[in-house]
Amino acid sequence: MLTSYDALTAGVLDQAGARALLVGDTSGEMVLGDPSTVPVTMEQLVPMVRAVVRGTRTALVVADLPFGTYQSGPRQALVNAVRHLKEGGAQAVKLEGGRAVIPQVSALVAAGIPVVGHLGLTPQSIHALGGHRVQGRGGAGDRLLEDALALERAGAFAVVLEAVPAELGRRVSVSLRIPTVGIGAGPDCDAQIMVWQDLAGLTTGRAPRFVKRYAHLAGTLGDAADRYAGEVAAVRYPERAHTSV
Repeated sequence: MLTSYDALTAGVLDQAGARALLVGDTSGEMVLGDPSTVPVTMEQLVPMVRAVVRGTRTALVVADLPFGTYQSGPRQALVNAVRHLKEGGAQAVKLEGGRAVIPQVSALVAAGIPVVGHLGLTPQSIHALGGHRVQGRGGAGDRLLEDALALERAGAFAVVLEAVPAELGRRVSVSLRIPTVGIGAGPDCDAQIMVWQDLAGLTTGRAPRFVKRYAHLAGTLGDAADRYAGEVAAVRYPERAHTSV
């Protein structure tokens, strides 16, 4: 599973064999330049969902419910989840939280909307959590497991586990009948997800421990742009081959 926010990238990832694409509120940081996921709105995310769906042929497209679009209750969650399916074309939605959002999950499932839960480090609650810190240590691990079981009982078909100890990732994975999707939760989860810009090395600076860069696109793109600028300045581009006749 990978994130995606546009049709072209979705097509590449889909053809590469990604089983699912998440149109995440990480778009706030990766696309819009926001400092966190908190400012993202439905108006910003729905067009990205629609673009990813248009670029995808086989992968499951899951759309995030942004902060403030489901916290007030089941009705608000249903209205916004329906938008993702009707306007965006998504096949499922994801929302953060455990037992506190069970009424929302139950309402969405009852309406026929597939739901992915999200536990551990929940970025929409980053201010309450005190930053990007590993979650679920000690007794908090027991509470996280109870949250995961509650999400399963409410009808969620999968649960993302973010930034939790590997042992807790294993414990939750063997306790649930539904799949777990890990991001910094160890190798025993049923699936793994990563932000595609992290995977491709397009992001720079210090990365979370769980990030593995499989390419270095920031350098490649920077080199291409530098060569282009140099050729334009030297009047070496466009050449005859690149000029209409």
